[in-house]
Amino acid sequence: MTQSRSLQRRPLGRTALTLPKLGFGAAPIGNLYRPLSEAQALATVAKALDEGIDYFDTAPHYGFGLSEQRLGSALAGRPLTLSSKVGRTLEPLESQASDQVRFGFAGGANFTPVFDYRYEAVQRQLDESARRLGRLPDIVYAHDLGPVTHGAQDGAYWQQFCTGGYRALVERKVSGDIKAIGLGVNEIGVCERALAELDLDVLLLAGRYTLLEQEALTSLLPECEARGVSVVIGGAFNSGVLATGVQVPGPHYYNYEPAPASVIKRVAALEAVCTEFAVPLPAAALQFPAAHPAVVSVIAGCASAAEVGQARAWMDEPIPAGFWATLKSRGLLSAQAPCPAGVL
Repeated sequence: MTQSRSLQRRPLGRTALTLPKLGFGAAPIGNLYRPLSEAQALATVAKALDEGIDYFDTAPHYGFGLSEQRLGSALAGRPLTLSSKVGRTLEPLESQASDQVRFGFAGGANFTPVFDYRYEAVQRQLDESARRLGRLPDIVYAHDLGPVTHGAQDGAYWQQFCTGGYRALVERKVSGDIKAIGLGVNEIGVCERALAELDLDVLLLAGRYTLLEQEALTSLLPECEARGVSVVIGGAFNSGVLATGVQVPGPHYYNYEPAPASVIKRVAALEAVCTEFAVPLPAAALQFPAAHPAVVSVIAGCASAAEVGQARAWMDEPIPAGFWATLKSRGLLSAQAPCPAGVL
């Protein structure tokens, strides 16, 4: 039986791991933006397993432990690949948290996240993740380093990680407790800094290599190829605008904010080509980054079984080769961008 395209696997860097082209992003089951019942969260994960998806990415930040806890329950005893993150310590709240949205999560666990990339903190964060997940993750990303997140404190947190948390991750990898280490960020610059200073296996880059953004082609992705560092792509829909398009009523979100007019105009142009070739815009958005040879997986955040099935269908959608050529000819895609082979 021919393997579905979305289940094709690529090796991760210089490790023994392989990842499927389509992975599961578990932020939504941590109550991202809205509460999700336990039953719905578990049904969403079950659907991913039914679809053959066996790479799940989470973080302590997602629902302040809730996403990890739910994955731990849903995936107990199953042979698959898990990734989680370090960099935030979950501190107990003195009073019971309400259902209000905190840091983007609604009605999460009764903790608040505090940035801490020190050696002892990262060791503790890993142990706490293992307790919630029922096992240590296979891949561990240092979460949200960089000036966009940390502003004037960027340098201090970077040094904290390089002299502390990074050493903790290397020790865990050398001992065999975890299999791969990297960064989980939404900034190109901090990835390039990491490649110059650290020995990493993988980068999880969110929102910076998409149908709307290809700056990573200039130096980051070639450098990853040269160094044997793999890339996992998150945020392929750029916070939603490439999932919904702009032909439906707004607001339309890009980078977690209302999309500027320039983005609205560009998405409308992408949609026009999609209409010409009868290609769903979200299918193109998911498949495009997966075509780069440095990219091993594209993770899609899903909040329901229906969303899992839709993501799988989009990743398997046949797209004509002429579609990609037309995007390039109209200046909507970098001429240097690797594209899916497409169907004739």
